[in-house]
Amino acid sequence: METPITTQSVEDSEEKLGVIHQNYEGLVPAMATDDEIREALEKAFDFRGDITLTLKDGRKIEGYIFDRRCKGPRLDDCFVRMMPKDSAEKMTTSYREIAGLAFTGRDTAAGKSFAAWVKKYNEKKAAGETNIGIEAESLD
Repeated sequence: METPITTQSVEDSEEKLGVIHQNYEGLVPAMATDDEIREALEKAFDFRGDITLTLKDGRKIEGYIFDRRCKGPRLDDCFVRMMPKDSAEKMTTSYREIAGLAFTGRDTAAGKSFAAWVKKYNEKKAAGETNIGIEAESLD
C-alpha cells in the first residue's frame, strides 16, 4: 500500500533536511563589517528576485544576482555577478565597491514550495477532480 504524501510529511522531511525558507522581500541588511557584507551577498544570491545594489560611487543598480565568487579572504578578492534589470549586459562588481543592498524585488518562488503544491493537489482530489494537474503559475 502506498503511503500518501501530505503537507505535514513534506514539511517534516524538509525540516529533517535542514531546509530553511526565508522571505527577504523588503530587507535592507546591515553592511558595516566585512562579515555583514559577505552574509548579505550570500542572502542576495539565494534570493529569487531582484535586489538593488548601491555602489560607493553613488550608482544604484537593480537586477538579479546569479553568481558570486571569492578567490581569497579579502573583499577585493570577491565578486558578485548580476543581470541588471535595464540592460542585457551581465556585470561583475567587487564586494569592496558595494555600499548597500536592498531586497527590492518580489521573491518569485515565495509560497511555491512542494508542500504548497501537495496542499493544492489534495484539495483538488478531495473535491473529486480527476486528471489533476497543477500547472506552474506565471512569474509575471
